[in-house]
Amino acid sequence: MDSWKYLERVYSGFLGMNIGIRLGAPVESAVWTYERIRDHYGDIRGYVKNYKKFAADDDVNGPVYFLRALRDDAKDRKVTPQDVARAWLNYAREGVGLYWWGGYGVSTEHTAYLNLKHGVEAPQSGSIRQNGKTLAEQIGGQIFIDTWGLLYPGDPKSAADDAQAAASVSHDGEGLNGARFIAGCIAAAFTEPDIHGVLEKGKEQIPKDSVYMAVLRAVEEFHKKNPGDWRACHQMLVDDWGYDRYPGVCHIIPNAGVCMLAMLYGNGDFARTIEIATMCSWDTDCNAGNVGTILGVLNGIDGLPWHYRKPVNDSLILSGISGYLNILDVPGYAKEVAALGQLRRGEAVPEEWNLPRDGELAFDFDIPGSTHGFEVSNDYFCTISQTEEQAYRGKGSLKILMDRMIKGQECHVFFKPFYSRDAFSDERYSPVLTPLCYSGQTVSVQLYLDQWEGWEEPSAAPYFRTAFDKKEQTGTFVKLEQGKWVNLTFTLPDTQGGLIDELGICVTANTPSKSKTAGVIYLDEFRVFGPARYTVSFGKQRREFGTVTPFSTDHGCWEIVDGKLSVMRYGDTFGYAGNYYGKDTCVAAGVTPQNGDSHLLLVRAQGAMRFYGAGFEKDGVVICKNDFGFRTLARADFSWECGKEYRLELECRGKLLILRVDGQELLRAEDDAFSYGMYGCGSREMGRTLFGDFEIMQEIG
Repeated sequence: MDSWKYLERVYSGFLGMNIGIRLGAPVESAVWTYERIRDHYGDIRGYVKNYKKFAADDDVNGPVYFLRALRDDAKDRKVTPQDVARAWLNYAREGVGLYWWGGYGVSTEHTAYLNLKHGVEAPQSGSIRQNGKTLAEQIGGQIFIDTWGLLYPGDPKSAADDAQAAASVSHDGEGLNGARFIAGCIAAAFTEPDIHGVLEKGKEQIPKDSVYMAVLRAVEEFHKKNPGDWRACHQMLVDDWGYDRYPGVCHIIPNAGVCMLAMLYGNGDFARTIEIATMCSWDTDCNAGNVGTILGVLNGIDGLPWHYRKPVNDSLILSGISGYLNILDVPGYAKEVAALGQLRRGEAVPEEWNLPRDGELAFDFDIPGSTHGFEVSNDYFCTISQTEEQAYRGKGSLKILMDRMIKGQECHVFFKPFYSRDAFSDERYSPVLTPLCYSGQTVSVQLYLDQWEGWEEPSAAPYFRTAFDKKEQTGTFVKLEQGKWVNLTFTLPDTQGGLIDELGICVTANTPSKSKTAGVIYLDEFRVFGPARYTVSFGKQRREFGTVTPFSTDHGCWEIVDGKLSVMRYGDTFGYAGNYYGKDTCVAAGVTPQNGDSHLLLVRAQGAMRFYGAGFEKDGVVICKNDFGFRTLARADFSWECGKEYRLELECRGKLLILRVDGQELLRAEDDAFSYGMYGCGSREMGRTLFGDFEIMQEIG
């Protein structure tokens, strides 16, 4: 398959999954029976709920975070269940976010997580022997595996094998058959001409005598006899394959029947397939998401209706342990998945994909219809769309239509590098976020003017806004030039401890009202890169989603007390912030031990199981490493006191780690296990600590 076509199909598949999830999520609850969906919403032909910003969902969390096993452990070999298990442990905030924490023996995922945490390795962690048949055969076996199918275009067997390895962390039996079938269908959709060929290839990946195969065949047989009545087929599923026959909270078999029903009666049409999957009830977001991936790949970008695509706006929110990774740019992530696919198949990553470096933002608008989450402040003055009319050097750009603006009128064109709670309608899976860009970094953008009307060319200036105080700052305006690309480059100034939640440009007209300005500005190659130097002031933060911005926290009680961060806990408790791919880093903060024997700063944190920490421990200071278990790298005696504030500074440079207390170097150690990561703070023992404002210097990319 042509490499660019492959990338576009990965994008359309991943976007299709998230469209399906967004459509099905509002009616996922058990209260939304088939009858209530039918009677209230009728024949669904669009989103049933208008979210301000759709919050995180487990059906996308798993496909994104569990695939990171290929970056962390299985870089150059076949993935194993234990590789994926380590991703489970590393990227989850225990008890919140990522997936449903419904209790041990009730939620399959919660059960598997606790098994792993207590030393039961995968695949035993998800096996029937360990957890029983009912728990092992719930729906999670197929809802977290879409990205594995996207890695192997035209190779259903390899996709199914990897999906089975991933699913076996938490599932077994028919749960694994679901993983194999869905992943096989996704891989087949890259090369098969129609949905029927896709389904045949998917069925080849599961045992012929399985219950999963039996429900698929039952739907097929009914469809042959009643090809125009999906509601009658749904009734057959209720009667013969319903939840009353398959115990547990959400069994895979009834929902497998819905997926098959939706794909057959949808007859290859993306919209109709996800709509039918949603109207069938049961696990609506899971089913619509799975079939959305398959039909998204099969139909490509042109098969995704704009009324479904536009509200997503190429931007997703997740709820893993990294607030940085939780803000997901869909085109950028599609490139990441496609690049992994190329490498897994022994193929080079094409230069024309223009992959951004880890930790840097690079928006090129080359994928048709892509927006990278850009918005406008006033859609009366300006509207935006992706176009192939002009490009700085790739295939496309963002088209900004200026519609008859006069001198003094302005419009902001921006994306959101951070979201606060007021941006969301609900709190699905408790997303926690940290900004994507910071003071000290460089922003670069290319702008091209095609002016149709107006005496003078319009101007553009850098623009950003800080969260919570909503303070807008606009830089120096530069007049654009007709028919030429103009580069606008600037350094993000000191935000005095605030977080940047809007970043882009401000465009303004220069023509007096007698002759209004009309025309198009093309925006391309929008980049944010380079070292960051900034402060996090707790006087400018808030407690949201159960944590204190901008930290993603794991355990403990996190509050703002008298302008300081209070961390109270009864055991291991850590919080993480900053760029996930930060390299050489220096983090400093005032630290006041209140009680307890452990008070730490963190650097190069890659999750709950991978980071360096340094600070106070009983009767001394320590530098330690957590690599799925703690190990002391250096220790020295030091008499510190509770109730007294100290300035702790932890620096990592190359493989060197240095701890300073009140400006005096007390410890240094060397280790090369982690070359990048977030910063943070926390403790290994019961106690309470007050942390003052954080000062961060970080090399990125």
